[in-house]
Amino acid sequence: MNFVKMHGIGNDFVFINGIRLKFPNPEKNSRLLCDRRKGIGADQLLIVKKSKKADFMMEIYNADGSCVEMCGNGIRCLAKYVTDEKLTSKKELTVETLAGIQKIRILSKDRYEVDMGEPILKANLIPMKLKGRVINRPIRLEGREYRVTCVSMGNPHCVLFVDDLPKYPVTQLGPLLERFYLFPKRTNVEFVEIDSSSEIHMRTWERGAGETLACGSGACAAVVASRLNHLTENKVHVKLLGGSLDIEWSRSDNHIYMTGTAATVFKGEIEI
Repeated sequence: MNFVKMHGIGNDFVFINGIRLKFPNPEKNSRLLCDRRKGIGADQLLIVKKSKKADFMMEIYNADGSCVEMCGNGIRCLAKYVTDEKLTSKKELTVETLAGIQKIRILSKDRYEVDMGEPILKANLIPMKLKGRVINRPIRLEGREYRVTCVSMGNPHCVLFVDDLPKYPVTQLGPLLERFYLFPKRTNVEFVEIDSSSEIHMRTWERGAGETLACGSGACAAVVASRLNHLTENKVHVKLLGGSLDIEWSRSDNHIYMTGTAATVFKGEIEI
């Protein structure tokens, strides 16, 4: 089976052309392909398919086999993938995901802008087992209090503002928050340090993948949370372990716009 390995600022993916072939048992085979010792190695498996509602459909599977709604870095890579594979010549694309229809503009050969839609702030829609908005709300975990702001960008995110981000215990706290009882579908967790009103640093613990070098939807959620807590402006440069993204929460339509790069690593063939 042919594949393409890609990454968006270090968040890496295995792409399969589901238009030309039927990919068997994606829950099982995503674990195989994403395994960094026994497979190709990636954070997620992305399958590109035909869509009746958009130019393409994107199915996303985590390294643990779970299916997820949306991936911001992955959708930029999809735009590069379908262009490079000559599946389209359009400069503006629509992509069907479990989070809805996403729009992408190709700005240059390797740079893309994604309309991520409106952030969802109602707790029951994130989803969380709470009411109203969750903005700087205290929760108790293993005897300590943490203040969290929660957002959905089509997938759930829990944002914490921290000091000394490089030394923060992301790999210890991340999995505990991911599976915290308030999140019935688990959650992604963003650890954010504010540099200025227009720049933040961030580390991400991704649901089903662990700590990754970057998370596009997480960067969007982090900017929404930063703005809701009056810590930044609407346009923010987000620095992640694998690179940077430019995020804007538009005042005109309330949508989040994410701009960043996508790259091909290599192509290959694997038996499954």
